[in-house]
Amino acid sequence: MKIMIVEDEALLALELELEVEAAGHVVVGTAASRKAAFDIIEASTPEFAFVDVHLSDGPSGIEIGRRLAEREVPFVFVTGNVKRIPEDFVGAIGAIEKPYTMNGLQNALTYISEQVAGGQVANPPPGLILAKGQAVQNDATS
Repeated sequence: MKIMIVEDEALLALELELEVEAAGHVVVGTAASRKAAFDIIEASTPEFAFVDVHLSDGPSGIEIGRRLAEREVPFVFVTGNVKRIPEDFVGAIGAIEKPYTMNGLQNALTYISEQVAGGQVANPPPGLILAKGQAVQNDATS
């Protein structure tokens, strides 16, 4: 999967990039601001994105989320304050709250990869807060 990372803290962006690549995905770009994120969206058409809510140019992650939703690119917010996310999650699958563990991030990435691929997914892992309407049932056939 081609993944975009929107994170203004360089160390967190690097850690996230390493985890994404270790899981077998490709990082198509890392952005620390709204403009850089919009440029990546236009240039590379990501298949998924991790988006921090508060970036170097303010709380512009919400705007980036709206742009991704318009393009039908699935994404999750990664934030230290989930309360900053609008109630409708602006189309996000959900959110991962900082600080997160690498194990928690790996579990969330596995879950998200399956969901984006349209496969059968189990319950979301701890640490991944799903937006309303994103809940997955264990047995859809009963």
